[in-house]
This record gives sequence, structure tokens and C-alpha cells, in this order.
Amino acid sequence: MKTNRLYYTNAYLTEFDATIILSEGSCVALDQSAFYPTSGGQPNDTGFLIAENIRARVNDVTVENDIVWHHLDQPLPAGTKVHGVIDWPRRFEHMQQHAGDHIIAGAIWETFRGVTIGLHTGQAESSIDVTMPEGKTHLTDEETAQIENLVNSRIQQNHPIRCWFPDEKELETLPIRKKPTVSENVRIVAMGDFEMVACGGAHPSTTGQIGLVKILSTAPSRGNMRLTFLAGMRALHHYQASYKCAREISARLSSDVYAAPAALEKLLDANASSLKDMQSRLMQAALHTVLQSKTMIKDKTVYACHLPYADAASLQQAAKALIAEENTLVLLSCQRDNGCLLLFARSADAQTDMAALLRNAGARGGGKPDFAQGSAPDESVLQTALSLL
Repeated sequence: MKTNRLYYTNAYLTEFDATIILSEGSCVALDQSAFYPTSGGQPNDTGFLIAENIRARVNDVTVENDIVWHHLDQPLPAGTKVHGVIDWPRRFEHMQQHAGDHIIAGAIWETFRGVTIGLHTGQAESSIDVTMPEGKTHLTDEETAQIENLVNSRIQQNHPIRCWFPDEKELETLPIRKKPTVSENVRIVAMGDFEMVACGGAHPSTTGQIGLVKILSTAPSRGNMRLTFLAGMRALHHYQASYKCAREISARLSSDVYAAPAALEKLLDANASSLKDMQSRLMQAALHTVLQSKTMIKDKTVYACHLPYADAASLQQAAKALIAEENTLVLLSCQRDNGCLLLFARSADAQTDMAALLRNAGARGGGKPDFAQGSAPDESVLQTALSLL
């Protein structure tokens, strides 16, 4: 007993009649079905099985021992005659992604001799895993463009896509891209004269129906290369969103879209220069203020100061400049959310443990004997530290 899979001969069949031959709870098997089960990296179809006044939703489709199981939202008994309706927009999108996988895999094999070992069609993106020669795990921008251009030129030429079950004699003569994973009932998919491989998936009848392919990235994945891509309407929607983003950014930069990167680089350089100048001025202001707090405790020069306008970087720069002097301690703080940031530092010859002083003064934090950082509710910790000294 097995299910006659109608999508093998007609991937465009969206409605059909059938009889339930097995029923287990809310899972039913049909004598024939156009519903594609999850397999080969291609997601399952969804839709409905309609029986008189019952409209059961098909949430999942699986296959086991040539029997296709339909997972419904309600039970239906064996023997029931049903009318199946496929969610066509979902099916066709998956057909575009799956055909996109084929045409990319063929181009990578032809161009780089990369062997595709797996594919995955996700809800947002699709990907293929490829074993590349010499352990290569990514493509350069130029190589990616080369593959993308080749793939889309073949899409635009609208080559026919043929699916069939050859006999053993014919199969031996076919120039398939890689060895089939099954030995019986091998189904072959061919695109024009440039791609041929064993596959049981659902495909459009021509490459033109793939529409468009956009490669998003290539990256290492378990020692292989993972290529992530979009096909069909997914690729178009990605382009629309990307172009909208680019247009909005270029408008902010008072530039056209193609000149936006250069305009952005110019702005970033100007901002970096301004920030560097501002940080230098801030550090000088901080250093000037801290110098006014100079005091002597025993034989040590101590600087203790709260700088409400400063930040962590300016505290560090000021402290570094001050501890260049011999026998010097620096106790600094600045404002931050919900309290103060503290920085305690000393010159190399001073013996005070600054991390211990920080904690003993009531602050949270730590560090090394010559440099410690922490936090406290307010700057009164500085006075506590001075009294401990």
C-alpha cells in the first residue's frame, strides 16, 4: 500500500479528489495526494481536506514507507472521500526556492567544483551547504557576483525544467551532477543543458519562473561553506526593502543612492575628528580640575576629585598622566546612571593597594593593586577613601 504522489507528474495541481486509506487519530493517508511532504530540505504543503460539511486543515505532511500522511486539525475516518486543496502561494514560493537551490548548486559545481551536500528552505531565507575544493569556506565579493550573474542569466533565458523517472539503462547515460542517494525509482530533474541531478521535490516548469536569485552571504559551517540566498518574490521583497533603506539614508546624507557610501565615509571621518578633539579638550579640562585638588597625605601626593562632566575614558587619561609622577595616588569619580563611576590608581613606587582601598571605602568593584575601578551611589566614597589614607 502506498500513496500515488500526484505532484511528481504535475507540480501545478492545486486540487484533487482522493479516498482516505488509513486513519490514526488526526493523521490520515490517502490513495493519492498532491500534498508535498517535508523532505529533501523542502518544507511541506499546507491546505485543506474537504469532506461534505467538514473542512479539515492540513497542518503538516510527512512520508513513511511510500505512504504520505496528512496531519489534520481534526480526525477523519478511513474510507472517507475527500477533496484536497493546496495552499498554492506557499507551494509556489517553495518551488522557487527549491529551483533556486538547484540552479545555484549547478553553477557552483560548474565554476568551482563545489559539491552541494545539503539544503534548507526557511521561512525567511534559504541556504545550501557546499563542500568546496581545498577547504574553501566562503566566496569573495567578485566570486559571489560571478555566480549570481550566471544564475540570473540562466533564469532570464527561461530554460525548460524537466522531471522524470528514467529506467536503469537511461540513468547510466545521464550526466548527473552527483550520485543519487537512492537506488530505485530515481527521479531526475534537468534544467536546460547545464544542470541535472536526482531529486524528488516540486519544481516550476521553466527557469524563468524562479524570477530572481539574490545571494545574501557565504560563511563557514562545520568545515563547509554555507551559502544563503533568496529566490522569487523573496528576492524582490528584499530588493524593495534594501532600496528603500538606501534611499532614506542617501536623502539624510544629501546624496544620491550610489554616492551614499562615500558621503557616509566623509561624515564618519568628520565625526571621528570632532570626537577626538572633544575628548582631548575634555581630558585637558578634567586634568586641570583634578590638579586643583592636590593634597599631601603623609609622604604621598594625592589627587581626589569628582568630575560630573567626565566619562570613563577621560578619567583614565587624566589618571595616567598624573601617576607618571612619583609617589602619587589618584582617586577620581564621574557621574553615571544611578550613581558614580570610580577610578583609583597609583604610581609604580607607591605601595597603597588601590583595589583594597576602593572596597574598604564602600564601593563595589575591584582590580589590581595599582589600578582599580568600581561604582558607588555617590561621590562621598572619595572622602571616605581620603580618611582611610
